[in-house]
Amino acid sequence: MGVINNARYARSTRLHVGSIELQPVFFILGILLTILGIAMLGPAILDIALNERDWREFLLSSGITVFAGLMLVASNHRRSSQLNLRQGFLLTALSWLTLSFFGGLPFVFANDNVGMTDAIFESVSGLTATGATILTHLEHQPPGLLLWRSLLHWVGGIGIIGMATTLLPALRVGGMQLFRVENSDTSEHGMTRFAGLGAAILVVYLTMTFVMIGGLLFAGLPTLEAVCLAMSAVSTGGFANSDSSVAALPPMALWFLIGGMVLGALPFLLYVRAIRGRPEALYRDPQVRGFLAILVVFSLVISVYHWMKSDVGFLQAITTGTFSVTSVITTTGLVYEDYSAWGSFALLFFFMLLFFGGCTGSTTGGIKTFRFQVAFIVLSSHIRRRYLPHAVVMPTYGGRTIDDDIAVSVCLFFFAQAVTIWFFALILGLLGLDWVSAISGSVATVCNVGPGVGAIIGPVGNYSSLSPEAKWVFSAGMLMGRLELFTMMVLLDYRFWRD
Repeated sequence: MGVINNARYARSTRLHVGSIELQPVFFILGILLTILGIAMLGPAILDIALNERDWREFLLSSGITVFAGLMLVASNHRRSSQLNLRQGFLLTALSWLTLSFFGGLPFVFANDNVGMTDAIFESVSGLTATGATILTHLEHQPPGLLLWRSLLHWVGGIGIIGMATTLLPALRVGGMQLFRVENSDTSEHGMTRFAGLGAAILVVYLTMTFVMIGGLLFAGLPTLEAVCLAMSAVSTGGFANSDSSVAALPPMALWFLIGGMVLGALPFLLYVRAIRGRPEALYRDPQVRGFLAILVVFSLVISVYHWMKSDVGFLQAITTGTFSVTSVITTTGLVYEDYSAWGSFALLFFFMLLFFGGCTGSTTGGIKTFRFQVAFIVLSSHIRRRYLPHAVVMPTYGGRTIDDDIAVSVCLFFFAQAVTIWFFALILGLLGLDWVSAISGSVATVCNVGPGVGAIIGPVGNYSSLSPEAKWVFSAGMLMGRLELFTMMVLLDYRFWRD
């Protein structure tokens, strides 16, 4: 009887919200917080090496974050931390919210002009790899703070890849079930495979980052700027160390950044398969081929337009046009030239590009190439059924049948994306923002691009002059977009929390 009573007591003392047991969620959240806190030591060490006083602020932030993380780990430790579907949704949303709060602590402690609203905005923008910023006079910011911004990109980027590769397909979010990893079971053996896949992706991510750093150093950039921009490019984030972004960089550095942004926009799972002896998986993938084709065509279009409408040479137009298109379409947001000054066609062109994004399983935001491809294939099949009512039309993508579940998920994602953007734009309009900034800012943050269009938040502007309320709206938009909308939306349904 004592054993039975003890078992009942153990079950009764576990933390629950409705039918959701919270201990596994808090345990993993504690691990993530501990990792974030340890990452804060990097900027502290840099500031110590450069005799900057801000190392104390980073050490304090690290101590607070690690302490909170270890407390969650110690109080929620269990032998098994496997998650069910609801716990997966909750952990995904809660981890990004919590890490964004703690990631903002160094901005509050190290800069007297940054309050909690601005700090959380900058942290959310960093972790979601959006690149929208409220900081000005970046050339005079402490080196540790500049490194921390890019580290947020880098840490967020690997989290984005892991979420898109393992969690979102299992949660069947927005058609992502099309990319479920083979044999993705929840058994111990399956979890071991996931761990091995995660380690392989991390190795690829690290290798790509170091190669980018080497290339930018070779192009003549200072060490700190090369490190920060490499992390921003690979994570398709967009933070730079100058208010003018990358306008002062030489052409060689720009082409290295173009390469880094493109590599960051391709599916990391395919990199792993290529390394493991299947290189054809990368260049035969329909999403990769579609993304690269779109990138080349759009780059040529805007480069020729820029060359014909301005006084620059053809090679300079190709460099500027390709960099600008790559930066926007990969949702990086680095700016070399103010493309909004190229004319109305260019303004509408780049506004359209804000929606696209790269490939699924990459660090990019946006709608993603595969969703446009699936929507086009489903639309074509639907049209064929209109004039061939007795034909058997089976739409396929990458050799796999697009069943009704996938088609509906993709269509609903487009609808949810539109409704979310309209919703945030209307709120921003109520807050007094002009319609150009409200609409483009809503698109730029929900799609995790960063710069919008217009005088305030356009390519050469930033978000510092906005009201605190607008910054909170934009922060919510960045999180919604990064979590593929539905991951946050399901938490708003009261039935999600019921037994």
